[in-house]
Amino acid sequence: MFLHVLALLLGLALLCWSADRFVEGTAAVAKNLGVPPLLIGMVIVGFGTSAPEMVVSAIASWQGNSGIAIGNAYGSNIVNIALILGVVAIIRPITVHSRVLTKELPILTLVTGYALLATRDMEITRLEGWVHLAGFAGLTGWSVMQGL
Repeated sequence: MFLHVLALLLGLALLCWSADRFVEGTAAVAKNLGVPPLLIGMVIVGFGTSAPEMVVSAIASWQGNSGIAIGNAYGSNIVNIALILGVVAIIRPITVHSRVLTKELPILTLVTGYALLATRDMEITRLEGWVHLAGFAGLTGWSVMQGL
């Protein structure tokens, strides 16, 4: 039992340390390339933090556990929006520029609406999955071209 707790604590410490290095590195990339930090956060940090979730969801889906895949996706979004933003705002208030609200909030609303629409029959089909993926690719490309 002691080794399990020790491994958990060491893993958590390593996770915190590596996350700090990751954020510092992406901030440096943004500064050196003259790219807005929001864009770096959305693309690089977003991909980096979502990669493990993507792997878990893909494996779960491949094994026929679609409930885990969908729960992982929706649960992750709830945690990111409610828990993480809430804790960060408690630590230090977040300044949101109106440009972010006018560009990104409507897109977030549309994507959430589409996700609700796609699950109205309690199933996300392959076609709906391709639409999700195409929307993601289009949004990522548009965000990079706009430079936010």
